[in-house]
Amino acid sequence: MLIPERQLRLKELVHRKGISDVESLSAELKVSHSTVRRDLEFLEQTGLVERTHGGVVWVGDRSQSTRPYIFQQRTGDNVMAKQQIAKAARNLAAPGQTVLIDGGTTTLHLARELLGQSMQIVTNSLPIADLFVNDEDAEVVVAGGLMYPRYGVLLGPMTENAVAAIHANVLFFSVAGVHEGSLYNQNLLLVQSERRMMAQSQLTVLLADSGKFGQQSLTRLCGLDEVDVVVSDAGLSEEFQRQVQSAGCRLILAAPNE
Repeated sequence: MLIPERQLRLKELVHRKGISDVESLSAELKVSHSTVRRDLEFLEQTGLVERTHGGVVWVGDRSQSTRPYIFQQRTGDNVMAKQQIAKAARNLAAPGQTVLIDGGTTTLHLARELLGQSMQIVTNSLPIADLFVNDEDAEVVVAGGLMYPRYGVLLGPMTENAVAAIHANVLFFSVAGVHEGSLYNQNLLLVQSERRMMAQSQLTVLLADSGKFGQQSLTRLCGLDEVDVVVSDAGLSEEFQRQVQSAGCRLILAAPNE
């Protein structure tokens, strides 16, 4: 691959992901870490990206008007199933508890179900934190960090350090895919934050619509056997139901009319 071709491919990858890490980019382009770093330095000089510790963020043309998060465009996907999952999961958190909520469209629906309850909410999601701005019952802690501009979540060492300082009764999170007994997400920074969240939580609850099963993404997060509860919709096949239960997870299927 010629250098200009490789740099164009790298630019397209970072543009699509919004935020990524050197390791993931190196694997996708099949080049060394040092080559990726040199190409990222070149892209940074163009003003299209900003390098971070171990990664890069797409900033694009700052002269353009503000565009909506890709997250906002995805909120219309599988809405009914996500709402059903959120309603089925809401009773897994109780008033007075500390609840950790990872970013995502399904977890956003879950957060809406928790409005008006007296609890501590810890999140790395700006859209979720924004839900509770006028909620006088909830105490909200936002884990600071580097903003993932495509999804409105905060990631990186600052986020992980903030999460490491708390203990949560329950964690609600989602993933890009569940494949052959493993959970996957889009990049290493997302996975690192989620691993820290899991380590700090007494109960881990995966919210995943049936469309996520059988899908695989770039980075492995963990095995299904490291999750306590899986909440999905009634469309989950019997085969995937058996896989979840065989991993030792409690499985909750949301009723269509919930």
